[in-house]
Amino acid sequence: MSISWPDEIFAELHAARIRQVAYVPDAGHSQLIRRCHADSSMHTVSLTTEEEGVAMLAGAWLGGDRGVLLLQSSGVGNCINMLALNQECRIPLLALVTMRGEWGEFNPWQAPMGQATEPALTAMGVRVYRADTPEAIAETVRAAAMFAFSSYRAVAVLIGQRVIGAKRFEK
Repeated sequence: MSISWPDEIFAELHAARIRQVAYVPDAGHSQLIRRCHADSSMHTVSLTTEEEGVAMLAGAWLGGDRGVLLLQSSGVGNCINMLALNQECRIPLLALVTMRGEWGEFNPWQAPMGQATEPALTAMGVRVYRADTPEAIAETVRAAAMFAFSSYRAVAVLIGQRVIGAKRFEK
C-alpha cells in the first residue's frame, strides 16, 4: 500500500521537529490537519484568519518551538502585511499552501488570488517552492523546512491544484 502525500508531509513535519500547527480549515489540508490533531506532540490551533498564524508561529519560534502554517491560496492575501515581521526580524516561517484558481477550478472567484499567490509572496521576501505532483511533495517540504529553519527566512510550499484535485460544485 502506498503512503498518501498528506502522510508524507506529516512525516516530514515530524522530521523537521514541528511542534506548533496553525491552520485555517481547508479541505485540501484536511487529512494532514487530522493527523496533526491526533499527535500529542503537536499543538494545533484553528485560526479565524491566516495572518494570525504568522504571528502565532513567530511567538512559537521565540518560545523555542518550530511551527507550520497550513492555508489555502485565497488566504495568502490576508498575510501580506504580517509577513514583514518575518522579513525584518529574520523569524523563520514554513507555510504549506494548497492552491486554488488553477487547473480544473470551478469557482472564478478563486482565480485572481491563485494567480497572484506566488508573486505576492515573492514580493514580501518569501522563498517559494512548488510541488505539482504527489511524488514531489515530501522532498519539497523537506527542502523548504531545512531552508526556513537554517536561514531564518519565510518559505512557502505551493501545493498545486492537480495534486489536491479540482473541487466540484454540485447542485
